[in-house]
Amino acid sequence: MSAQDRPGVGFADILVGASLLAMISVIIAWSTHAHPYTAESGQISLAWWHLPLDATYSWLRMLAAYALSLVFTLIYGYLAAFNTRAEKILLPLLDILQSIPVLSFLPVVLLAFIALFPHSRIGVNLASIMLIFTGQVWNMVFAVYHGFITIPRDLRESALSLNLSPWQRFRTLELPYAMVGLVWNSMMSWAGGWFFLMAAEMFSLGNRSYQLQGLGSYLQTAANQGRWGAELAGLATLVLVIVLMDQLVWRPLLAWADKFKMEMVEGGERPRSAVLRILRRSLILEWLGRALWIPLTQWSDHLFSNTLPRWRRNDSVLNIVALVRWLLVAFIVVVIVTALEGALRLLEHLTWPEIELVALATLATLGRVVVALIISVVWTVPVGVFIGLNHKWAARLTPLSQIAASVPATALFPGIVALLIHIHGGLNVASVLLMVLGTQWYILFNVIAGASAIPEDLREATRIFRLSRSKTWTTLILPAIAPFLITGLITAAGGAWNASIVAEYVSFHHHVYTAFGVGAIIAQSSQDRGFSVLLLATSLLALTVVLINRLVWRRLYNKAAERYSLS
Repeated sequence: MSAQDRPGVGFADILVGASLLAMISVIIAWSTHAHPYTAESGQISLAWWHLPLDATYSWLRMLAAYALSLVFTLIYGYLAAFNTRAEKILLPLLDILQSIPVLSFLPVVLLAFIALFPHSRIGVNLASIMLIFTGQVWNMVFAVYHGFITIPRDLRESALSLNLSPWQRFRTLELPYAMVGLVWNSMMSWAGGWFFLMAAEMFSLGNRSYQLQGLGSYLQTAANQGRWGAELAGLATLVLVIVLMDQLVWRPLLAWADKFKMEMVEGGERPRSAVLRILRRSLILEWLGRALWIPLTQWSDHLFSNTLPRWRRNDSVLNIVALVRWLLVAFIVVVIVTALEGALRLLEHLTWPEIELVALATLATLGRVVVALIISVVWTVPVGVFIGLNHKWAARLTPLSQIAASVPATALFPGIVALLIHIHGGLNVASVLLMVLGTQWYILFNVIAGASAIPEDLREATRIFRLSRSKTWTTLILPAIAPFLITGLITAAGGAWNASIVAEYVSFHHHVYTAFGVGAIIAQSSQDRGFSVLLLATSLLALTVVLINRLVWRRLYNKAAERYSLS
């Protein structure tokens, strides 16, 4: 169809052009808004007319963190999936990194960026973006890694027979195959960023309080002051942003990513998006594709082709590459040795009662994590399968799940604590509830991704053979979603450990409420700059998570990936 025959072309171009200009204007205004930064408390206004600007600032921080997460995910996931030697290092390191709570990163990240940009809002903004990054990235890495290692063998052999370069295989096979899981987990990671937004925009270190204008600071300030009207206004604004993100970003991405599903039989209602239809009718985007995207892909294919890198046979170039590699390794070793030396100096100040206390607190938090995971699995598996297999209901329920997943439970937690604090075991119950609210969505979205990726021809086969519902679950659905479910459990467990820092240590109305656990110890030591206890608690938490991942989750994951792969 020619451009003249397409209906609504002018309207589509007006919308696309206006959106591009608006985004560019907002980014320029944000980056050039250079008022001096003050780290004093009490500077966050709760006036409702500040909410649009607060939402814009928070969204831009989230966008910057997501862009960083996406680049990190593709590089890290690719190396872990396709480099055997790197995999032995990167996977255990990933287990460690995703288990370290956000507040454990806070002292190092905040002090580093403030030192680089003293008396400037740039350093604190970068620290906030990095903290949001740590709440987003690990879930995406696990999803991409899972997508890469479960590519069917026949597709890999076809790519090799076509003599595609590694870059061409990545662009035409590996990334498209992992795209469905990446989009679903991007939605979950964005929701995870909202969850930790309050901790990433308003934090304390010692006797200093750092605040950034944004929705997170607005909600935290409203909760601390007991201004429930302002709290509801902030939550309503957040819900509006989430709905706009779902309609303008995630729903078009899901509809676009559906074409990458591996199916031999067409069937069922496909995901639809009015926004995607408008984008496909836009002459501006069509021109950008012809003028920029197609030449860029052709240039990259040529640059990274099998025939181009003749320098690999050049001994002098190889020697330089080897020298740079060894220098990089030496630098990493020096950094690790220096960090270990500093850590040992901090740990020397610990007493045995402190060590015993942290160990018992870790076991207490482990119990809460297990309970939260059990509660989450009980309802997310059937609901996730239902949504993933029914596109009509997915169109209705996905926005609701996005809203529920993205609303920070930490914003509601002070009210929950106020209701439960007076009953027996009130904060223990509330802390488990907050862990469930913060982690169940990792499992739900992974199960939805797994169910939606089940090929239609396999579903049609179950109907042809008239399998009962229970037989369909045991022979098709559960095996098909098993790798996705375990991925969700791994990331949910990491999210539960992360959530412990806000679930076990709650401060509002000038009162601090704590539940015995390693999260409360980390939060308290971060506030008091007790770096020795903070390091011990973080290290023991990371060790616990790594051992569980190595002994339980990783074995289950490898078994599921090998036994239930579509290859």
